[in-house]
Amino acid sequence: MNWTLEVVPVPVTDMDRAKTFYADKVGFKVDLDDEVAPGIRIIQLTPPGSRCSIAMLQGMPPAPGTKAMAPGTLHGLQLCVTDIEAARTELVGRGVDVSPIRHVGETGWEDGKGDTWNSFMTFEDPDGNGWVVQEAPSELAER
Repeated sequence: MNWTLEVVPVPVTDMDRAKTFYADKVGFKVDLDDEVAPGIRIIQLTPPGSRCSIAMLQGMPPAPGTKAMAPGTLHGLQLCVTDIEAARTELVGRGVDVSPIRHVGETGWEDGKGDTWNSFMTFEDPDGNGWVVQEAPSELAER
């Protein structure tokens, strides 16, 4: 049996502002924006080429045995791209505040691209949820 990670909840304070950020600035596809029950709204978006989506929830009680996350507390979600320089240029062009490209070197984090799997950049959504973008040597389907 396969266990696939398909949806990650992202805690936000303003659903419409977050939808605009992820769809218009980051380029995620809006899969769903619906009131699925009275007072419960779900916005689901998927990064281009990804098998995993993010979901922003309003009015949805936490699943039994889980706790709700506060907006801005989700950090370290990682996206992979095959051309980090082009991805950074695209995000900056859409108005996203993106870090410089960095890699892990002999003294820790250093500016510039590194070797294979060792080039990263970061950005945050309007609530402060933090994302990491890593350069991969090829598309996921080819690995």
